[in-house]
Amino acid sequence: MRERILGVLCLAATLLACEPSVRRVDVGWGWARNSVNTPVFRKNALYTHLGYQYIGYYDADGVLVIGKRASGSRDWELKKTRYQGNTKDAHNAISLIVDGDGYIHVSWDHHNSKLRYIRSTAPEVLDFSDEIPMIDREEEVVSYPEFYTMAGGDLLFMYRDGGSGHGDLIINKYSLVTAQWTRLQDNLISGEGERNAYWQACVGDGGVVHLSWVWRESSDVASNHDMSYAKSTDGGLTWQKSNGDTYTLPITAATAEVVKYIPQHSDLINQTSMATDEDGRPMIVSYWKNQGDSVPQYQFITQREDRWVCRDLGFRTVPFSLSGIGTKAIPIARPQIVAANDRALVIFRDVERGNKVTVAMSFAPDYEAWELRDLTTEGFAAWEPTLDPSLWSHKAELNLFLQDVTQVDGEGIAETEATQVQVLEWKL
Repeated sequence: MRERILGVLCLAATLLACEPSVRRVDVGWGWARNSVNTPVFRKNALYTHLGYQYIGYYDADGVLVIGKRASGSRDWELKKTRYQGNTKDAHNAISLIVDGDGYIHVSWDHHNSKLRYIRSTAPEVLDFSDEIPMIDREEEVVSYPEFYTMAGGDLLFMYRDGGSGHGDLIINKYSLVTAQWTRLQDNLISGEGERNAYWQACVGDGGVVHLSWVWRESSDVASNHDMSYAKSTDGGLTWQKSNGDTYTLPITAATAEVVKYIPQHSDLINQTSMATDEDGRPMIVSYWKNQGDSVPQYQFITQREDRWVCRDLGFRTVPFSLSGIGTKAIPIARPQIVAANDRALVIFRDVERGNKVTVAMSFAPDYEAWELRDLTTEGFAAWEPTLDPSLWSHKAELNLFLQDVTQVDGEGIAETEATQVQVLEWKL
């Protein structure tokens, strides 16, 4: 106990000695009648490439807007595209990325629906193609489109084919050499028609792709259970467990490596967040309630030697329960995790803290003491954190997409005016 108290005091002293610089930059007015601009699974809402940062959001009329600014500038060039999305469904978020040649790739407006994908007509410009297919198969029932950057500037694109409770994970790869998409995995994680995986991924040092997921047995969020893991050392072609054993594909509930057993009805949220530490070890964050407890807590999972370790951050006191279908109005946000310089940062929003943007920080190797810091003075009631992964990867600077939005439980629409889209910049 004495060592833990000393650790907390040392961590607090370190944070006080390194006061962060926080700045917010206005972008434009965005749709705020639900949380479609701010779900945690946007990959990505922001992305920096060669000195320019790009952003995507829906405006007050549901029109797809793509913006660009010089890094650090307050002045945005905004392009109101000719495309719209069904903003009444909060799943239908916008994901974007910039490839190694500077072309902007955008996918948006998906919830068990046909793939919508465009690419800029030239590098670093805000003019876009007509809607185009990627592979032109398994593109009719798409959800959760996510882009990831590989070494050299190639891209990965992941999405769910199928519905909640009965979907599969598909991966495409974009090659700079051919300027074409090819299929890497027709079905990496199979729900076998009975369940589906809610995943997140990250690309670590050496191009290792890390993937974590929870299973859902039906459309009811209460049926989420168990945390599983896989990695690929060859860009997504073959997949392994954490001990190096090769998976036979597709991965199923029977063959998946379970890093934390979590029963159904544990208020386990779908989706996870991932990062790697300086030694390449995976980190996973989510939230659920432990057996015998009534309060869901943020949970941190990592590897220590040959075993998985789970840290309960343990600071929450207000109970809530997850059940039902559709986008839920939840008193806390799904978290994001980033890591650099022997520290891990978990970013979240919690009604207990007035829905402020908050960071929990801890240091390697044990990640036992967690210090909380609010980055805003006001609250953002239905916001979830999405960040610029390229800026963090290259400079360890945190840029968050920020907007005050409202979410009515179960895909409801609020009578809310448009609100200002911002970028929150934090330099440690």
